[in-house]
Amino acid sequence: MIQLKRVYEAALRDDGTRFLIERLWPRGIKKESLKMDAWIKEAGPSTELRQWFSHDPAKWAEFQRRYAKELDGRADVLEPIRKAAKHGTVTLLYSSHDEEHNNAVALKGYLGKHKS
Repeated sequence: MIQLKRVYEAALRDDGTRFLIERLWPRGIKKESLKMDAWIKEAGPSTELRQWFSHDPAKWAEFQRRYAKELDGRADVLEPIRKAAKHGTVTLLYSSHDEEHNNAVALKGYLGKHKS
């Protein structure tokens, strides 16, 4: 099972394996205070795509399409997430304020469609 959580929320035992999937370190969080198993920077959207999207819900569908295209070229980067998900719960950590239109939501959807 893959679930999503903002980095600003407390870590819980049932979070399972926790992956930060942002290219940039989240504002206001000390590196030593974030409970995570790995920071997979390359799982986040490219700087160009992130800046183009700018968390605009009107661009959401196109963002998902472009992000999926980027992820298609980085299958190896997603392997730790897939491997952990086969053995238990995985929590993808993100920093966006928008809980519906962010890279974690898009990545979870992508992983659901591309299970191999």
